[in-house]
Amino acid sequence: MAHVPATGPVIPHCSETAAPSALSPAPPLCEESRRCLSVHHALQAAGLFESTPAWRVSPVPFQLTAQDVSFFERLGPQLWSFSKALNRLYLDSVKGKQPFWVHQYLDQGKPPALLEYARMKRFREAVPHVIRPDVIPTETGMTITELDSVPGGIGMTGTLSSAYGALGDALAGGADGMIDGFATLFRDRSGEDVGCVAIVVSDEAEDYRNEMDWVACRLRAAGADAYCVHPRDLRFTEDEGSLSPALFARTPSGERPVSHVYRFFELFDLDNIPKSELLMYTAKKGRVSVTPPYKPWMEEKLAFALLHHPILEGFWSDALGPDVFDSLRGVMPKTWIVDPRPVPPSAIIPDLTLDGKAVSDWRQLAHATQKQRQCVLKPSGFSELAWGSRGVVVGHDIPQSAWAAKLEHALDSFSSTPYVFQAFHKGRSYEMTYWDERTGQLASMEGRARLSPYYFVSGDEVTLGGILATVCPKDKKVLHGMRDAILAPCALPTR
Repeated sequence: MAHVPATGPVIPHCSETAAPSALSPAPPLCEESRRCLSVHHALQAAGLFESTPAWRVSPVPFQLTAQDVSFFERLGPQLWSFSKALNRLYLDSVKGKQPFWVHQYLDQGKPPALLEYARMKRFREAVPHVIRPDVIPTETGMTITELDSVPGGIGMTGTLSSAYGALGDALAGGADGMIDGFATLFRDRSGEDVGCVAIVVSDEAEDYRNEMDWVACRLRAAGADAYCVHPRDLRFTEDEGSLSPALFARTPSGERPVSHVYRFFELFDLDNIPKSELLMYTAKKGRVSVTPPYKPWMEEKLAFALLHHPILEGFWSDALGPDVFDSLRGVMPKTWIVDPRPVPPSAIIPDLTLDGKAVSDWRQLAHATQKQRQCVLKPSGFSELAWGSRGVVVGHDIPQSAWAAKLEHALDSFSSTPYVFQAFHKGRSYEMTYWDERTGQLASMEGRARLSPYYFVSGDEVTLGGILATVCPKDKKVLHGMRDAILAPCALPTR
């Protein structure tokens, strides 16, 4: 996570007259400037603004319409149904009840030992209980570009929601929705907190440590026993008379026995995480619960391709219900797995066309014109390039020769890191105000938004904790938390 100066912002005054003399009192701050200053101080107190400018602060949240709110209220339960159905599809494929190629695609490039562990009966029904889609508002409706099962931004969204909530704004999920939602992950059916929670953040995810530490601090303030720790802070011991280990975490309050682990590290990085095998062993023995579960097939972008595959239409319709199936197909863009294997002469890649003509070989797309490559190419998962927009290629944003090389690389990577090819949907434009630290003035920007709602699941109850808006300059094709972006929570419509 990038940062902004810890010395505090230069907040503009409302007066446009000449600068006052040294003996003159400073002119009053306008309301927008006071709001920017308040939000900046909240981020600074949370340790999220420190050394260099990271993103832009707006005096107001991102405004949702009533139609937007209705969409996000429906979306959470739909995605929860999708997650459970995807897990079932994979396991049924392993058993031979669904096409074998489903699990072959989802297993591609994964260590056999991890797959064997993930398929254990003990974890059969386990699915991620934090769901965050990335949603792009377009001129024709909402489009979900991907789902993230180990999402960053929980503390960031929580801090921003708290800051704007303190200013009187009515926010989607509420001012404390992120913390309240996260806390439900570790409560029993009666609503009581059960044991100590360790939020384990790896070196790979170091940029997010401050925000997850903020989450743990807020959970403790609410009465939960929660700590943000490094994997090195975990210790394992054998209980007397037991062959299974107990898990402890070193914290500023001393060593604590751990009941629940929130896994804030990627599965591709397991070999670099201290004590990862012992943590998995403890979970296998039922001594600690881990969420998100160790299920790599739940973290693959190619799940969107499976939703659109014509062979699987019957499964999805039955598992989701026709209405939810149709709804998700309408918001999840068409996606294909970049599979280099030749297809029979009588076959084609389903629904993939070039100038209206069916495509049977991915290399047919290598010479596509800029207009023809309105698409995104990205690694599906289980790779250091599969998160944080690192491996994303926008087809119409690069020269034809570069596109051909990227496509060839994706084809060559199939055995270790499958890529997906996804239809590109251009976001609609928004006008937002922000504080410009370079000029010390309020400014406006026309940009395109990525809306990231955070859903927390307890039992089968899905709660919307908050929605983070990332508004990037309109010339940017890939929308992410860049320095020129405005980050703000989403507000409910004003009455």
